[in-house]
Amino acid sequence: MSEIDSSVEFRNSARDFLRRSDQCKRVRVLRGSAPGFERGVWQAIADAGWLSILVPEDQGGLGMGLPEVAAIAEEVGRSLLPEPFVGVGVQAVAALCRTPKSALKTQLIDDMTSGRVMAGLAWQERPGTLDTEVISLIADEQDGQVLLTGSKRFVVPGNGADGWIVSAIAAEGIALYWVPAATPGVGVSSEMRIDGTMMGSLTFERAAVPRSHRLASGEPAHAAVGYANDAARIAQGAELLGIARRALEITLVYLNTRVQFGKPLGSFQALQHTIVDAYIQTELAAAGIRDALAGVERGNVTLGAAASRVKARCAHAALLVTRLAIQFHGAIGYTDECDVGLYFKRALGLASWLGNAKQHRRRHFALSPPQTEKTPKTVFSGPFPRDADWDAMPEAGFRQMVRAFLEKHYPQPLRYSTRRLHWDKIQPWYFTLSRQGWIAPAWPKAFGGMGLPPDKLLAFIEEMEQYGVARMPDQGLINLGPVLIRYGNSQQQERFLPKIVSGDHVWCQGYSEPNAGSDLAALRTEALVEDDCFVVTGQKIWTTLAQDATHIFALVRTDKTVKKQAGISFLLVDLKTSGITVRPIRNITGDEEFCEVFFDKVRVPRENLVGEMNQGWTIAKALLGFERIFIGSPQQSQYALNQLERMAHAIGLFDDSAFVERFAEAQLDVADLGAAYAHFADVVKRGETLPQSVSLLKIWATDTYSRIGMLLAETAGEHGGSEGDADFGAVKMNALAPLLHSAVTTIYAGTNEIQRNIIAKQVLDMPG
Repeated sequence: MSEIDSSVEFRNSARDFLRRSDQCKRVRVLRGSAPGFERGVWQAIADAGWLSILVPEDQGGLGMGLPEVAAIAEEVGRSLLPEPFVGVGVQAVAALCRTPKSALKTQLIDDMTSGRVMAGLAWQERPGTLDTEVISLIADEQDGQVLLTGSKRFVVPGNGADGWIVSAIAAEGIALYWVPAATPGVGVSSEMRIDGTMMGSLTFERAAVPRSHRLASGEPAHAAVGYANDAARIAQGAELLGIARRALEITLVYLNTRVQFGKPLGSFQALQHTIVDAYIQTELAAAGIRDALAGVERGNVTLGAAASRVKARCAHAALLVTRLAIQFHGAIGYTDECDVGLYFKRALGLASWLGNAKQHRRRHFALSPPQTEKTPKTVFSGPFPRDADWDAMPEAGFRQMVRAFLEKHYPQPLRYSTRRLHWDKIQPWYFTLSRQGWIAPAWPKAFGGMGLPPDKLLAFIEEMEQYGVARMPDQGLINLGPVLIRYGNSQQQERFLPKIVSGDHVWCQGYSEPNAGSDLAALRTEALVEDDCFVVTGQKIWTTLAQDATHIFALVRTDKTVKKQAGISFLLVDLKTSGITVRPIRNITGDEEFCEVFFDKVRVPRENLVGEMNQGWTIAKALLGFERIFIGSPQQSQYALNQLERMAHAIGLFDDSAFVERFAEAQLDVADLGAAYAHFADVVKRGETLPQSVSLLKIWATDTYSRIGMLLAETAGEHGGSEGDADFGAVKMNALAPLLHSAVTTIYAGTNEIQRNIIAKQVLDMPG
């Protein structure tokens, strides 16, 4: 069984199990009462195999992993199961499995996975700690027994547990002991959490256990607790995701049925856009979990960094969504009878236990600090392959190869350009990539591309950005190429695709028109059929770098008698054709980046029609999907983040805790953007139609780019108002370039407001 299949199987099994009872009703019945769960239900959980997932097969378990745990935990979050799956089934079991082999360990694993024993991990002594370094509970070993003196807090479970795996300081350092609940000298008190669940505080007054109850000591003990806590944090993240998704579902039902002012609440655009932003957070959380677990599996991400990333994003998402759920339900949302309050309180409890979002952003930064030099000299010996089995190549080696190629071939004066470079400046680099066969990394190999899998495509983008590679005129690569691969006929593919790869054709996009920007279907540029040609008359505007292009792909109206989306066709036009005028427009930064393009009875061969006549709207939407996935790549945000890193290193800002907090948040925003991008890139690679939810990429990518641009401008101090490059000591840069450029990214390819409308209507099915 594959890992994906096993995760789906466990998810479906958990969903079926949890639907047998109304878990929200059980929460209301059990809350505030010790122990806060039912042993009969716990036994059923054990019988279902949930407690054996993390136990290796040679220790009597199922030998699965964290993806299966996360699948169950998400369903636990959706249902609000009162039983402590994370605290016992993940945290305590994981700690026990990582201790050295012993007869006691074998017996405890058998007892815990069978449901006969409920045990917790007692490691924490004060709030705010994220690791095992701060321990004051003393283990005094003498005469074959151990006397424990001290206390533990935030233990799950407290009352109702049969015992605990307890961390203490012994003569040789940290040690873990099995302490049965009935041990004399052990005191247990319960604290009710905001969601009605219980946590325990334990006291040990010379509590004596046999020396044989020591499970681990030294580094193995430390590692066992660290692994257990991080496994629990990933499970918490999945549970928080389940909470967010279920609260969102409940809220959407309410918004679509509750009528105010004669309309469903969900028809109001302000509420739609807010709920879309909540939806985006849930999707980022899901993508972050997938990517973090994949990184751990590949071995290029530590479990600690993955756990902190997951906990930070999922805690933020769950708290945002559940708070909005209460707000959107109005006064009823503030009552105990409304379930959204239960989800909000469970999110509060989970988000605060084992470290909150702010703590984990800082921890992730500490575990994955930015490097002083992002592009060190490499040791790649070459040669650089035009083609290879990119899937099989280790990511580290792939990155080394790309970095070495950049060091050898990319023009140093063009690094970290603050402006879109015109064709005459960037042409040599385009030709270099073309000769190497690397100009179209996302295209299938059959059409001259690299055919990179999503993880390598992300690595390729990241290495380009970290090295400061300028963006090329790329409309042919990112937009037209994928359209021709999917919708073009074989003659068009043979005629145009090789010339895009070679750089013989440079393309621009003719979509927007005056008074037909976001309302693209309102375009008026007309194409009349005359003999074997289309005769095109009209105007396009905001056409990026049209003055450098040799060709334009354009939407034109070929039928005025039908509804506006139905009478549009997709044409390929040579800009040297008589009757075309290109007029540059100066943008906010003073650059001539955009153009107007005028068509005065321009004759275009019928063979340049892509797809069927009057079916261009289908192609237009597909191209916008490709464009949105490109704009939604982490490329621009990664570039801005790299610039922020360079500046911060130059002026010593990584010693400023306030700056580190903001940088760490931006760092994770870009990481989760990359994870979401990889998901959609995989859809494209499989040849499937991009779903309308791809709009979330465009929104998050451009908003993130804008936020980092603003942080860069603020960080620059007085240079945040300077024109051009400013001197920051070790580096010179234009601190305002990302911010100024980001101002247009939220507008083109459909404004972010339009993207939110698309998600609201076509993904969340909200009323018009």
